Amino acid sequence: MLINFCAQCSARVTLKIPPGDQLPRHVCDSCGAIHYQNPKIVAGCLIEWEDKIVLCKRAIDPRLGYWTLPAGFMEIGESVEHAAAREAFEEAEARVEIGAMLSMISVPHIGQVHIFFHAKLMGGSIGVGAESLEVGFYRETEIPWRELAFPTVKQTLQRYYADLHAGVQRAHVFDIAPPRSE
Repeated sequence: MLINFCAQCSARVTLKIPPGDQLPRHVCDSCGAIHYQNPKIVAGCLIEWEDKIVLCKRAIDPRLGYWTLPAGFMEIGESVEHAAAREAFEEAEARVEIGAMLSMISVPHIGQVHIFFHAKLMGGSIGVGAESLEVGFYRETEIPWRELAFPTVKQTLQRYYADLHAGVQRAHVFDIAPPRSE
């Protein structure tokens, strides 16, 4: 993202490498403030209920109308686990108990890190939240694999089911490469 003016004093900024750094940063020409741009954290969860999981059909862009696990951007002042539980409630009206980390995916080409947790549904009920068109319980064979919104969701689900079939529970850490231009 291009920054033109300083958030501290409103003066112009210049893209340059500050002393002691190795990367170009937006540095204020007047007050010297350095404006760092860091990745955003997306927190979510794979909600388990009996032999099914919860999927949400997105009511917002990006990927409107595609299916996803409940997830969204972490807010200042909350833990990753709290963000995942909040997103589960906002998108699927699901009250959950957050468990172990399932996946942590670096998506450097868009400046994001996606973190998904195992979650247990408390009470067995879900509903359509404000950011969803539909929500539902799905067995592995019922998942709309070709209609999943994001590669991070697809790969998290694939790893989850591979672990389930192997009788193990692991945390998966991996990167998603940028899409190839054709």
